[in-house]
Amino acid sequence: MEVSATAKYVRMSPRRGRAIAREVSGLRIEEALATLAFIPNRAAEAITKVVKSAVANAENNYALDRAALRVSAVTIGDGSSLRRFRAKARGRAGQYRKRSGHITVVVEDR
Repeated sequence: MEVSATAKYVRMSPRRGRAIAREVSGLRIEEALATLAFIPNRAAEAITKVVKSAVANAENNYALDRAALRVSAVTIGDGSSLRRFRAKARGRAGQYRKRSGHITVVVEDR
């Protein structure tokens, strides 16, 4: 059975998070959490929270065993972008974006 958890509007660029998502996809829960604990990246912290939430959903809502769970998929989609402006040459303004993403983690039992 597949169980998922989602964190929306996480203030992190989806491109930065997808590299971390590829590392933990397909691992058992304990291995995934141990791997994420030693990745020195802000994206790893956000993905860790969502993995823990998906495991809690599986245990509490569907009475699945934690030892039998594994991370089947981690997807990070584009969220909305905050548009900000910075001063540029000749009195003009240049736009830059502060991106956000939606993190979805799917866990399944074997």
